[in-house]
Amino acid sequence: MELKQKEKKSFWWLVFAAILFYFALQNISGILSVGGIVIKLLFPFILGGAIAFILNVPMKFVEKKLSKIWNKKEKYQKMKRPCAYLITLLAVLLVLTIALFVVIPELVSTINNLINQVPVLANKIQVWIASLEGRWPQLESAFAQWNIDWDSIMKDAIELLKQGATGMFSSSATIVGGIISAITTFFIAFTFSIYILFQKENLARQFKKLFYAMFHEKIADKIVYVGILSNRVFSNFLSGQCTESMILGMMFFVSMSIFRLPYALLMGVLIAIMSLIPIFGAFIGFLIGFFLIIVVNPMQALAFAILFLVLQQIEGNIIYPFVVGGTVGLPSIWVLAAVTIGGNLFGVAGMLVFIPLCSVCYTLLREVTMKKLEIKKVPNSKWEES
Repeated sequence: MELKQKEKKSFWWLVFAAILFYFALQNISGILSVGGIVIKLLFPFILGGAIAFILNVPMKFVEKKLSKIWNKKEKYQKMKRPCAYLITLLAVLLVLTIALFVVIPELVSTINNLINQVPVLANKIQVWIASLEGRWPQLESAFAQWNIDWDSIMKDAIELLKQGATGMFSSSATIVGGIISAITTFFIAFTFSIYILFQKENLARQFKKLFYAMFHEKIADKIVYVGILSNRVFSNFLSGQCTESMILGMMFFVSMSIFRLPYALLMGVLIAIMSLIPIFGAFIGFLIGFFLIIVVNPMQALAFAILFLVLQQIEGNIIYPFVVGGTVGLPSIWVLAAVTIGGNLFGVAGMLVFIPLCSVCYTLLREVTMKKLEIKKVPNSKWEES
């Protein structure tokens, strides 16, 4: 009888959710506009929460190490969190500074090389077309119809760059306003993140008190459990993904240096950064690197493609399962679905967020499913393969 009552209650909750979902679809434009306004207002605090969450992962590690070092020195315990925060912040700034000092000079050098290679590449194309005309005279009439004027093409390209530069300078006031707004938003977000990191236990306690005051005890227990599960999954995913990206970037730098492929340092840093995006990130880095190398030497670009395929196999079959492993706890098919949906909705940020988010939903759904099957006493033979 009690089971039937619970099922009836669940049924009415499902009906209510379906009706609510229907009305939401009917007024989707209004909901999205209101949601956009709310997100815009709360964006500095959302960004601050994201910064605090990211910094909290290494900060907890440093704090545990300092606790062990200062275990018998109670007078230093109060300094544990400020010291952990400063060490974490300095480490993050050091990594960003090194990355910028590596990427920017290499990028400037690469752009200069590409600009210098454009006339050479144009001459090579003309020589190649001339050789084709010599081998197959019937192509001469086809090329003559095209009437390619390379000098005119180069002048048009230069004129296009000049117009783009003029347009950029003409909108300098808008750019300056956007920069000031971005700096202000980041300052508010950064200040908010400091408050969160230094008061995280108090904030957690306040939210728990609020949940237990507003909801039934069992519902509050479930909300707290979901929060703890989400924090664990997101933290494990973030630390594992960062470690895996650093290893992959180092592998590319070392292997490209050994085989004397160009842009080894730039590709190592670029692929390390891009591989933070699950599944597709490393391939984006590969396409950029392949384009840069093929301009210099097509055979080296082919070697880079082969090297990428080999390292991807090593990374996918050995490094990723070992470093990240089951920290996310999401099957591969749902990882692909999460990356695709998150990328379509919110871009790169959606790709990063949706994997742990879907992992939390997957874990909760699995727990509910197994509990329901246990209550109904459904034998395993009903769903296992025969």
